[in-house]
Amino acid sequence: MHNEDTLNQKNRNRSRILADFRFRAYGILGLVIAGSALLFLLGNIFSTGYSAFQQTVITLEINLDEDRLGVTSTASPEEMQEANVAKVVKQSLYDLFPEVKKRKEKRDLTKLISLGAELDVRDMLLLKPESIGSIITLTVPVSSDADQYYKATLTGEQFKSRLKENQKQWLQTLIDNKQVIIKFNIDFFTQADSRYPELAGIGGAVVGTIYTLLICLMISFPLGVAAAIYLEEFSRDSFMTRMVEANINNLAAVPSVIFGLLGLAVILNIFGMPRSTPLAGGIVLALMTLPTIIIACRSAIKTVPPSIREAGMAMGASPIQVTFHHVMPAAMSGTLTGTIIGLAQALGETAPLLMIGMVAFIASVPGVPTDPATALPVQIYLWAESAERGFVEKTAAAIMVIIVFLIVMNLLAVVIRNRTRISNK
Repeated sequence: MHNEDTLNQKNRNRSRILADFRFRAYGILGLVIAGSALLFLLGNIFSTGYSAFQQTVITLEINLDEDRLGVTSTASPEEMQEANVAKVVKQSLYDLFPEVKKRKEKRDLTKLISLGAELDVRDMLLLKPESIGSIITLTVPVSSDADQYYKATLTGEQFKSRLKENQKQWLQTLIDNKQVIIKFNIDFFTQADSRYPELAGIGGAVVGTIYTLLICLMISFPLGVAAAIYLEEFSRDSFMTRMVEANINNLAAVPSVIFGLLGLAVILNIFGMPRSTPLAGGIVLALMTLPTIIIACRSAIKTVPPSIREAGMAMGASPIQVTFHHVMPAAMSGTLTGTIIGLAQALGETAPLLMIGMVAFIASVPGVPTDPATALPVQIYLWAESAERGFVEKTAAAIMVIIVFLIVMNLLAVVIRNRTRISNK
């Protein structure tokens, strides 16, 4: 009997050990699968989007002839805007390939350069009108099709280009003459959206996102902290208080599109705020992040030891003085962490901004929060929906930028939490 009990005990121990091993194995397998999926996703994004940070440009010698431009160096800025810059840019290409005579071939040749070439020449005329009548050397972007073809040839990628054979030959001639190079695409960070992929940038979306998050922070942080302080330190345990707490917890789980509908119905239609502006977007995102900040702040206040409150009261401090001089400094670590995490969540939201009209095509960088603007998530959505092949790398590059923003914001939350903990000690 004793031997049988011992054997049963050994079997049970073996079963527990096997169950523990299986549990650990399942956990490790889950981590491996999740990590592999994440690495595959990030690898796909980075491999697709890194080329958007490079720009293919061509160096041209442009003859700013007065007769071709139709203006002189003494012309007014308004007259400079009407200068025939397209003619001088096209002529600079024709001079490189004098054998191109037919109209159709000339049209194919000019498709190698971007519309940005004309914009660059016009900007230079406005900046330096004295250059009219001279020959200048200017580096201008190539078209999206030529840009993708050249990048594919550098990497040896099998790429089905939309360029014709004669266009490929002309481009190869320019490459052999060292007139086509790759440079860092600073325009991607400074320019706003464009119909042309080679000219599109995230500058306008980044500025719009910053304005939106600043407005969101200025509204949600003071209101969220004030609500958390009242509910945790001064409110009585009543039916109304419990109702407010339940509603705050429920609002934290409401889909973001509902806040977008609320902004559309109330902020735009009732209060008449301008559509597609960071002001309206910031208010909507503030309503969305408010429950998150309140919950985080209340949790941080609960972690403050009661002895701090009792010591302050014993020294003759009022309840308000105890709260703001002792409790809140000790709870600021968790409060700031929850606020930054809430802003990081707002940074990636698209649905509320779509509902208030921030999906509009904006071709300029906003100057103030009341100017029409878009945000990074919405910009990614617009580019992902575009039929132009050149926007594929732009979409992936914008995702890379927003990932960097999220990483920085989460690192900032960790640093603030650690710094405030050290200072409180």
